Amino acid sequence: MDSIFKGIFDSDIVTVISPKDFIFCICISLVAGLIMALCYMFKTRYTKSFIFTLALLPSVVCVVIMMVNGNVGAGVAVAGAFSLVRFRSAPGSAKEIVTLFLAMAAGLIAGMGYLVYALLFTVIMCIMLMVYNLLDFGTKKHKEKYKNIRITIPEDLDYTGVFDEIFERYTKEYELTGVKTTNMGSMFRLTYDIVLLDVAKEKELIDELRVRNGNLEITVSKQAQNITEL
Repeated sequence: MDSIFKGIFDSDIVTVISPKDFIFCICISLVAGLIMALCYMFKTRYTKSFIFTLALLPSVVCVVIMMVNGNVGAGVAVAGAFSLVRFRSAPGSAKEIVTLFLAMAAGLIAGMGYLVYALLFTVIMCIMLMVYNLLDFGTKKHKEKYKNIRITIPEDLDYTGVFDEIFERYTKEYELTGVKTTNMGSMFRLTYDIVLLDVAKEKELIDELRVRNGNLEITVSKQAQNITEL
């Protein structure tokens, strides 16, 4: 019965994996992938396709590692194939990328035959991911104070320093980041990045800006992150 599972290029030098060990390793990899998928779903925005990928990736890597075990040439070929793989969707976040690497690592450990280590690694990493999610680890402190303000002013108003006095009283930092003409050139739209001194006084700031700009349009939004995410 075992002969039907042998490869046509197998020799006495190559160790043949038994069907029992093969299925056992795949089952452990599937369990590891399921644990990671459930862990990633905890307090995290996700898509069905990503969870599906995360649940199956360890078993795929596990099988690949088992098949190239002891074969250097096949190992190099597989490494090259993995380097050519790219997702045909929008670029993932850094968190998604590291989770995929964790899934690949779990599959690699299982494929090498260290099944208990694969489960132990999965459990430890998932616990740490959940703890970091609960603690909001890495979140910018006082992020609600970082605002972006777009102010529309008439073209006859000199925008150079026109709002500096107001910003100095209500903000810790402010910077004019953009000037754009609008409404057929009859108005300017100024864009400021600011850090509020007191979030509760945001309406007071807007009211004073309205007095200064003739009650034209003012838009306040969260400040965009300057550093591009991986």
